Amino acid sequence: MPGAPNRPPPKDPEIPSTPPIPVTPERQVLRRLAPSRVALRLDLWKGSPNPDLITPFDRAETAYEAGDYATTLQALDQLSVRLHEPRWPTIPEPFRRLRVPIPAPMPPHWDPEHGLAADEKEARRARRNADDQLALARECVAWATAHGTDLSSLAPRVEEAATLLATEGAGVAFYERIDAVWLAVREQVTRPTSRPAPRAAPAAVSEEISEA
Repeated sequence: MPGAPNRPPPKDPEIPSTPPIPVTPERQVLRRLAPSRVALRLDLWKGSPNPDLITPFDRAETAYEAGDYATTLQALDQLSVRLHEPRWPTIPEPFRRLRVPIPAPMPPHWDPEHGLAADEKEARRARRNADDQLALARECVAWATAHGTDLSSLAPRVEEAATLLATEGAGVAFYERIDAVWLAVREQVTRPTSRPAPRAAPAAVSEEISEA
């Protein structure tokens, strides 16, 4: 197959999986919206991300505040696609995990999850999401504290979440601690803004003055 890797990817290590737990639409979008706020304030944007990134983010924020979670999710999906465009600087880990995933082409039987039952696939997906949430929460707390917003008091909750994930899986107790971080990020981290549009150049004034 053109463009396919020449060998199957390594299989994921066996990790304890937890059946997915119900999640409200509000918390579903919060777990993407809050870390996106920090992602768009990283130093690589030099203080002002491109409007192509800010526009879907602003739309997501507005819809979230109005309780329109379907529109919030659509806007976040648009942002995740935008973040994957090659024109931007390299986004560091773990914020790359906010981009839309684009897997390399491969034969179906090379997929490590090929042939697994649907419930097992869902449990593994939930565990990967939890791993992403933990990495993002840890990095967002560290970034905020280093950039003038002291969220260091949340660091113990993040480490509690790490312990719970390792021992009990991605259950209710794990997300209680993670969601506390995201609520604090939205309340205390300044919302990103785009660079102002360039002003139009003033009309040229002729230096020649007609003599009467």
